[in-house]
Amino acid sequence: MVNKFGIKKHEMFLGLTILVIGGYLSFASPDFMTLGNVYDLVNNYAMLTILACGLFIVLISGGIDISFPAMTIISQYVMVTLIQNTTGNFALAFAISGGIGLLLGLINALLVNRLNVPSIIITISTLNIFYGLLLYLTKGVWLYSYPEWFEHGVMLFKFTAADGYDYGLSLQILTVIAVVALTGIIMNKTSIGRTIYAMGGNKEAASRMGFGILKLQMFVYGYMGLMSGVAGVVQSATVLTVAPDSLLGYELTVLAAVVLGGTSIVGGRGTLLGTLLGVILLAVLQNGLNLLGISSYWHTVVTGLVIVVSISMTAWSQRKSQGVAL
Repeated sequence: MVNKFGIKKHEMFLGLTILVIGGYLSFASPDFMTLGNVYDLVNNYAMLTILACGLFIVLISGGIDISFPAMTIISQYVMVTLIQNTTGNFALAFAISGGIGLLLGLINALLVNRLNVPSIIITISTLNIFYGLLLYLTKGVWLYSYPEWFEHGVMLFKFTAADGYDYGLSLQILTVIAVVALTGIIMNKTSIGRTIYAMGGNKEAASRMGFGILKLQMFVYGYMGLMSGVAGVVQSATVLTVAPDSLLGYELTVLAAVVLGGTSIVGGRGTLLGTLLGVILLAVLQNGLNLLGISSYWHTVVTGLVIVVSISMTAWSQRKSQGVAL
């Protein structure tokens, strides 16, 4: 159901939920609505937002990618290793990390297409292969050394607030804006976006209509790989550390955000706005749990519950709409 502003009922529900939880946290914790907390929230969840944009496109196409945490870490590790003694800039970092991620994503696409088995099986397999190779080749060694230009980061429209801290458009914020804009244009303004929706709705019908399934899969999984590489640079700029096993299990969090936004796990249904609202809701929930002093072990429980509830709501909504159509 869509209102006159083009916003779906599910998205309105998510927005209202965010306002209710945000309102409660504002009273429960005096730190929640401070400039510092909101700014840190946006920067710290930049990687989640970027990966969610990539996974959103994969799910719309009717596939799924579980291997992106490994692609992110591999891209990040290679990038940091290569730039340690350079006098380059962030364009070089994005080119290296994005290129590695793109390559790994294309490998996924070829395997999914040629082996003709469910993409979840392929990407769970490549998740383990990629991680295993990374840990074997690196011996699990963490990286801490960054060139000076990388440590300084990027900050546009910088200003110092009353709390004494500097704020502005950071690399993380600028990258998220660019990624969201690019994803929105692809899915809403281009023919390839429409064909991705068509493939997710009915792969066989899309094939009969002349859509190149291999090319679409190369684009979809390649885009997920590219976003993994971009996320690797952003995460590196945030923590200035690379731990080979740091993102183990992170696929659950990203999947929760995208599915929470109303994207169907069987393809063909979902919006970028819903995905962004899902990211915001998950970020607010996790941030709220931290501010209220609730154990981090409960974060995983909450994430799992969010997936169950959101999938149930989406399935119920789809059955209801089909019943009305009938």
